[in-house]
Amino acid sequence: MTRPPALVVGGLGLGQIVAFACSFYLMGVLGDDIGRDLGVSATLVFATVSLSLVVPALIAPRVARRIDEQGGRPVLLLSHAVLALGLVMIGFARDGLGLAVAMAVIGFGQSLGLSPTPFAILVQLYGEAARRPITGVALIGGLGSTLGWPLTAWFAGELGWRGACLVWAGVQVLVCLPLTAWLCPRTQGRPRHDAAHAEIRWDRPMIQLAVLFACAWFVSTCMSAHLPRLLTHFGLNLAQASAAAGLVGIAAVTVRFLEFTVLRRLNPIATTRTATLMHPTGALVLLSSGSVTGGAAMAIGQGAGNGMLAVAKGVLPLTIWGPEGYAYRSAILGRPALWAQVLGPIVFAAALERSASGAVLGTSALCLVMFAMTFGLRRSRSPLQQQVIA
Repeated sequence: MTRPPALVVGGLGLGQIVAFACSFYLMGVLGDDIGRDLGVSATLVFATVSLSLVVPALIAPRVARRIDEQGGRPVLLLSHAVLALGLVMIGFARDGLGLAVAMAVIGFGQSLGLSPTPFAILVQLYGEAARRPITGVALIGGLGSTLGWPLTAWFAGELGWRGACLVWAGVQVLVCLPLTAWLCPRTQGRPRHDAAHAEIRWDRPMIQLAVLFACAWFVSTCMSAHLPRLLTHFGLNLAQASAAAGLVGIAAVTVRFLEFTVLRRLNPIATTRTATLMHPTGALVLLSSGSVTGGAAMAIGQGAGNGMLAVAKGVLPLTIWGPEGYAYRSAILGRPALWAQVLGPIVFAAALERSASGAVLGTSALCLVMFAMTFGLRRSRSPLQQQVIA
């Protein structure tokens, strides 16, 4: 039985909140306590986070091929079990090696269950009408840090970090798994010989989007890891910098809401082009003033731009090429971004040690590269596949 689209979007969005909270954002709250109790350095703990990001970079195309061929529902259901297993393994880890293995399992769960999978399910369900459902899931999933960080901190305060991991594992198995089984419809994949994988080649639009997304995810992970530290280099104290950095999530959710409502009829290529300029605009204010106002502008620019680009990553492949082979094409396009995501925090840390202004100018320059990559893309006009310059 097919559920109403609003119910499907709500269920997938809730699953994304939990998935991001218990994987991508977990160590931001528990990392220091885990390192102290296991007797390992913070550097090693966060190196396991990078390890968890390497796994999706390695296997994402294979997962996407499976989604295209067999539908996305089984993959999403498996993701809940794998994430729960990884969380249990963290909860019982006794040393750095056990933690590393557990985080590799978490990375496998991320490759199965984070945003590309629900986006692909929505494309399989709604075809080229999937833009708004994708935006809805991205909007709800954007609360992963806003809700995940305080919930993880509360679980840890009540039960310790091991207990927090086990609670999140229970949520995956007892809430998310049955919710997905109930809400997520079965979608029809295509047999290997019918799938569009062989037709996907690295032409100019593919290269442009791959460069755009790689730069976007590089900048995003740089800011996620270092924004409060960056703002302290411009005269803000730690409390002011932390408060300003908190505006990132608010800005991201706000623009996704606008994308879901007011902006949904606009050409997504044009909205992506606008999004690439938001980080440089905030950086310009920061470099000009170096005040609390500049810090807030930097955070809002980064959050708004990244919020729109997260939607664009799901929508642009659909807009340009249509639904055929969507999951596999998206995975191929996103693979350079996954590697950039691994390297971003390390490279930006080195740049920040040399010059805070230079680091900001560097990320702004990458955003201008992204801006250039939006030109010359063409929008599919199904069913006739006519194209017009965007």
